[in-house]
Amino acid sequence: MSGMSAGPQPQTRKSDVDRETDRLARALLSRITEPGDLALAQLLSRYSASEIVEDLRTGRLTTKAATHWQARLPHAHPEADLAAIVRLGGRFLVPGDDEWPEVLDDLVHIGGGYAAPPLGLWVWGQPHLADLARRGVAVVGSRDATPYGVYVATELARELAERGWCVVSGAAYGIDGAAHRGALVGGGPTVAVLAGGVDVPYPRGHVSLLARIRESGLIVSEWPPGSAPMRYRFLVRNRVIAALTRGTVVVEAAARSGSLNTANRARELGRHVMAVPGPVTSALSAGSNALLREPDVVCVTGAAEVLELVGPLGTSAESEQVGPMRPRDQLDPLATRVLDAVPVRRAAGPASIAVAAGLAVSDVLRALGTLAAGGFVERIDDGWRVVR
Repeated sequence: MSGMSAGPQPQTRKSDVDRETDRLARALLSRITEPGDLALAQLLSRYSASEIVEDLRTGRLTTKAATHWQARLPHAHPEADLAAIVRLGGRFLVPGDDEWPEVLDDLVHIGGGYAAPPLGLWVWGQPHLADLARRGVAVVGSRDATPYGVYVATELARELAERGWCVVSGAAYGIDGAAHRGALVGGGPTVAVLAGGVDVPYPRGHVSLLARIRESGLIVSEWPPGSAPMRYRFLVRNRVIAALTRGTVVVEAAARSGSLNTANRARELGRHVMAVPGPVTSALSAGSNALLREPDVVCVTGAAEVLELVGPLGTSAESEQVGPMRPRDQLDPLATRVLDAVPVRRAAGPASIAVAAGLAVSDVLRALGTLAAGGFVERIDDGWRVVR
């Protein structure tokens, strides 16, 4: 690859490059470049990652972009980054891995800046990412959400999870957090795509939420461990949220909400784009309501309507709504509210459940008795939990 800035070079057979050497090179490049770099993507279409790294280190790569990458090169230690993710219990996925979601390759088809597919993904959690992506739905919206938006996002995500779908979002305050929590209540895995290292919880107020997500789902990032989130990185990561899923639902968004960026990336990728209607008097619904005026955006009010678009052929909102009654459907509103507040994988005491449900402890105790008699919850040494 020597002198490749001087003109076209013969294409390299990437299959001849050792997989782990390529992984190490991509780990280094993820430290010294920013995701979505089109200049790097063009080089990777002709050369292996290890060749690019070799020419960077020897100074033979003299493109304009390379001068920016050189600034971080002395501080890059890919072996240490790979060791760090392993210590966490995670992994660094690269194209060609069995777990790599091939849907990310669709990013080469979208326009604008930062459109390139990821170099790799730093993943923390146990589930298989490619499997989750096959049944993924993005639920996004405003950070400064209203109670209406939080309620809709929570219920939508819960219903999707109960139907076996994976909710993908960005772990931000507001709609993102509500979506993740709803998916956890529904007993399903959820994926949080971060704009910093997987070991750098952001926002700080979601430390415990991210820990819960990691227990049954995944935390994903294009940035190596220890990387701090920066303002521009949130827009860059939005393309991954859109690409990892079969459709994006904007629950509540102001006119300049970053979630509209996710919806636009989804449209460019040919994914389904949906929006929940909001009050016309609310500025926090101005963006999502405006989105509904676009001809390729579908209005949805619940999980059944979402699955009518993204689910298998034959799935319809009518069949979802008229289906057989579940035991849960016979619960009164108070018992349902308490059941939603009871943890699935750990136990909690009545006082903790009362805080989560926003109810008096006496009402929670009465409802827990009803739920236990119906086989919905069980009491163990540490408190109450949902019966699986």
